[in-house]
Amino acid sequence: MSEQLKFIVEQLNKDPFKKNFNLITFDSLEPMQLLQILNDVLAEIDPKQAIDIREEMPEQTVKRMCALLGMLKYKPPGNQSDVSGFRQGLVTGSKPVVHPILYWLLQRVPELKKRAYLARFLVKLEVPAEFLQDDVINDTYHQYEELVEGFKTYHKECEQLRTSGFSTAEIRRDIGAMEEEKDQLIKRVERLKKRVESVPNHQRMLEQARQLRVEKEREEALAHQMQEQKNQLFQAEQRLQRSQQQLKDLRQAAADASPESLMKRLEEEIKINSYMVSEKLPKELDSMRRTVQYLQKVASEPAMGQADLQELEDKIREVDSQINQLIEKRMMRNDPMDDKLTLYRQQASIIIRRKEAKAEELQEAREELATAERELRQRTSQGRGGDGEEVIRGDELKRLVGKLRSKGTVYKKKRQEITEMKAEYGVLQRTEEILKQRHETVQQKLQSVEAEKGISGYSDTQEELERVSAIKSELDEKKGRALDDMSEMVKKLNSMIVEKKSALAPIIKELRSLRQRCQELSQEYEEKKAQYESCAAGLESNRSKLEQDVKVLRDATAQDENQYHYINCMSEIIEMQIQRAADEMKAYVSSDPQERKKKLREKQKMVKESHSSNLEQVKMWRDLQQLMECKKQCFIKAQNQASIGQVIQEGEGDRLVL
Repeated sequence: MSEQLKFIVEQLNKDPFKKNFNLITFDSLEPMQLLQILNDVLAEIDPKQAIDIREEMPEQTVKRMCALLGMLKYKPPGNQSDVSGFRQGLVTGSKPVVHPILYWLLQRVPELKKRAYLARFLVKLEVPAEFLQDDVINDTYHQYEELVEGFKTYHKECEQLRTSGFSTAEIRRDIGAMEEEKDQLIKRVERLKKRVESVPNHQRMLEQARQLRVEKEREEALAHQMQEQKNQLFQAEQRLQRSQQQLKDLRQAAADASPESLMKRLEEEIKINSYMVSEKLPKELDSMRRTVQYLQKVASEPAMGQADLQELEDKIREVDSQINQLIEKRMMRNDPMDDKLTLYRQQASIIIRRKEAKAEELQEAREELATAERELRQRTSQGRGGDGEEVIRGDELKRLVGKLRSKGTVYKKKRQEITEMKAEYGVLQRTEEILKQRHETVQQKLQSVEAEKGISGYSDTQEELERVSAIKSELDEKKGRALDDMSEMVKKLNSMIVEKKSALAPIIKELRSLRQRCQELSQEYEEKKAQYESCAAGLESNRSKLEQDVKVLRDATAQDENQYHYINCMSEIIEMQIQRAADEMKAYVSSDPQERKKKLREKQKMVKESHSSNLEQVKMWRDLQQLMECKKQCFIKAQNQASIGQVIQEGEGDRLVL
C-alpha cells in the first residue's frame, strides 16, 4: 500500500497535475478533496469530466464516474466487486476505494486517453428493435454503422502511418537519386536536340510528333470513355431486367388478388394492428412501467438487514394465510351461478391466452422479416463493387473474357518481339566481340610499329598523360573551391563566436551568482530534509508504540468486560439456585402435607403452562446459536479472503514497482 501511495503522489506531482503533495498531506486529504483529485485525473483522460464536484449532486457524480470507469474497463480489486459497496465508497470518498482507482488510472494515462477518444465514436447507440422497423430510422442506423466502420478503417490507417517511421536519410537519398536522374535526362534531351537540329525540317517533324502524341492521348481517352459507357449500358440493361421481373411479379400478384380479398386482408391487418395498439402494447407498457417503478423503489430503499427480511417474511405468511382463508370461504359458499360462470371464464381466459400467443408469434415474425430485409440490404450492399457498382455477371463476364483473350494475343506478340530483340542483342554482342578483336589486332600492329621505330609504349603513355592531366585539373579546381568555402566558413564562425560571447557575458555573470545561491539552498535543503526524516521517523516509532499500547489495553478491557459479564450471569444463576433450594427446603420442612401438595400442584401447573413456550424459546435459542455460528464462519471466511486479496494486490504492486 505504501508503494501504491508513493506512485500516486509522484504522478500527481508531475505534469499536467503539479499538485505538490507528499505522503502525509495526501493521506490527510478530506473525502471531498480526494474525490476532486480523482475527477481531475478523469478530466485529464476525458476533457468532458472537467467539473467542480461541489456544483454537482453526489449521485450524479458517482453515476458519471462509474460510467466512465466502466467504459475504461476498470475492475474493482478484492471484495469491491460488490457494486453497491463500490458505489457507496465512491459517494463517501473512501480511501480503500479511491486509492486503487487512482493507482490504476495513473499507470496507463496515454492508453486510457486513446480508449476514451475512441469510445466517443465506437460505442454504438442501442436502438430498440421496434423502432428499427421504421424505414427512415433503419436507414439512418445503417448509415451510422457504416460511418463507425469507416472511422475504424481510417483510424487503423492513421496508426499504421504513425508507426511506419519513414527515414529522413532514405528520403534524402531518394531525392538525390531523382535529382541525378533529372540531370541525366536534361543532358540527354540536350543531346537529342543537337542531333535533331542537324536534320532538315526538324521543326515541322516535331510539330507532327506533338500532334501524333495528342491524338494518341485523345484516342486513349475516347477508348476509356467508350468502355465506361459500355459498363453503364450493361448496368442499365441489368436494372431494366430487374424492373421487368418485378413488374411481372406484381402483375401476377394483382391477377391473383380480387378487391374482396384485398379488402378482407386489409381488414384483418387493421384488426391485428388495432389489437396490438389498444390491448397488447398498452399491457406490455404498463407491466414495464410497474417493473421500472418497482426497481426504482428497490434502488431507493436502503440496504435491508436480517430483521427487515424477517419482518417481510412474516407479512408474506400473513397475506398467504388470508388468501387461503378467502379461498376456503369461497369454496364453502359454493354458489351455483359462479359454477356456471366458471366455465365461461375459463374459455375466455383460454381464448385470451391464445390471442396473446398469436400476437407474440406475429410480432416475432415481423421482427424476423425486418431482420431478413436488413440482412438482404447488407448482402446487396456487400455484393456491390468498391465504387458502388454492382458485381459483373453474365454477358459482361463473357465480354471481359474476350478482352482477356485479345490481351493474351497482344502479350504473345510482345513476347515474340522480345525474343527477336534478344536475338538482335546476341548479334550486336557478337559484333562487339569482333570489333574488340580487331581493336586488339590494331593495337598489336601499333605496338610492333612503335618497337620498330624505337618508341614502344608511346600511345599508352600519351593516353595516360592526358588522363592524369584531366584528373589533376579537376582536383585543382575542387581544392580551390574547398579552400574558398573553408575561408568563408571560418570567417562566419569567428563572427558568430564573437556575437555569442558578447550575448552570453551578462548571462554568465548572473549564472555565477545563481550557482552560489543554488549551492546554499541545496545545503539548506539537505539539512531540512535530514531534520524532517529524523522527526518523521521519531513520530512514526511513537505512533506505532502508542498503537501497540492501545491495542493491548483494548484487549485487556475486552477481557475484563467478558469476565465481568460472566461473573454477573453466574451470580444471577447462583441466586436463582439458592432461591429454589430455599423454596424446596421450606416445602420439605413444612408440617402440613396438604400445603406441600398444594404448592407442588401449583408448581406442576406452572410448569405445564410454560412448557410449550419454554420449548419454543429453547428452539429459538438453538436457532440463534446456529445463526451466530454461521455468521462467525462467514466472518472468518471473509477475513481470510480479504487477507489473501491484500497479499495478491501487494504482490502485484511489488511486481509493477520492479
